[in-house]
Amino acid sequence: MIPKELEAALAQTLEDRNISGAEKRVLTELLREGQLSEQQRALLRHRAFALAQAELADPKAKDVLDWLETVNKLLLPSSESAKLAKAEAFFSPGNDCAYRIIDLLSAAQFSADLCIFTIADDRISSAVLSAHQRRVKVRILSDNDKAYDAGSDIDRFRQVGIPVRVDRGPDHMHHKFAVFDNRTLLTGIFNWTRSASAGNHENIIVCDDARLVGPFAKEFEALWEEMGD
Repeated sequence: MIPKELEAALAQTLEDRNISGAEKRVLTELLREGQLSEQQRALLRHRAFALAQAELADPKAKDVLDWLETVNKLLLPSSESAKLAKAEAFFSPGNDCAYRIIDLLSAAQFSADLCIFTIADDRISSAVLSAHQRRVKVRILSDNDKAYDAGSDIDRFRQVGIPVRVDRGPDHMHHKFAVFDNRTLLTGIFNWTRSASAGNHENIIVCDDARLVGPFAKEFEALWEEMGD
């Protein structure tokens, strides 16, 4: 079934043989709110073709075809159109950032690529080790100087067999991002330390937008190769 409100809005856009910018926005918003399945989108595209076919005898048939082309673009399958990505923001002081990192590590199924300036919060480190024990492919990039700080867990990760690489140059590897299962990105200024949760004003963003996940995953691979043995 197609929502009646959406079908009515579609038919209304054909009345003047043209879809205005405002009508596009209304249709886009109704499609977003309706969260249509691919089958429902296909039915709505079929309805649009039926409406157009009924009007093709009109002398202004070309305008009808232009309308149909615009509608068809709006109704492409969600995997090809502007599929809405999920995004979240978390802030410290407080445990929201650390707990969200732990949640993501616990939910990882295949891989966890961590590009982190320093890891010194034992709660997060325990989640990293647990993911490794579940045979999640964990890889860690970190800063060479911070790896030797008091409280750093980098050597602990190495000892259990987690692949770790650090930068060798005079400058810092200052990133704080992670990619989970190649589909979820975590990034922000939050340091994975107890002090970051206890008193610092820091933040993370978590999203599954492929337009962001892809570049970060690519950057991780580039740094992994650069810092290799």
